[in-house]
Amino acid sequence: MIQLAWRFLIFQKGSRLANWFRERTADGRRTTRKTMIVALARKLLIALWRLVTTGQVTEDIKLRPAGT
Repeated sequence: MIQLAWRFLIFQKGSRLANWFRERTADGRRTTRKTMIVALARKLLIALWRLVTTGQVTEDIKLRPAGT
């Protein structure tokens, strides 16, 4: 989940969750980034659970079809 969170920041730059992460890590401290990436991973897991159980996609996240 941590690796997914780092990749999410690369591919979903304009999303609400990526902006949330950037706002909280603006101080540039390494320990803050480590703590907040775990928090982002948790938020992504919740979003994934919502997608699987209800089909609801979190706002601002763009999904691509498999294989593209």
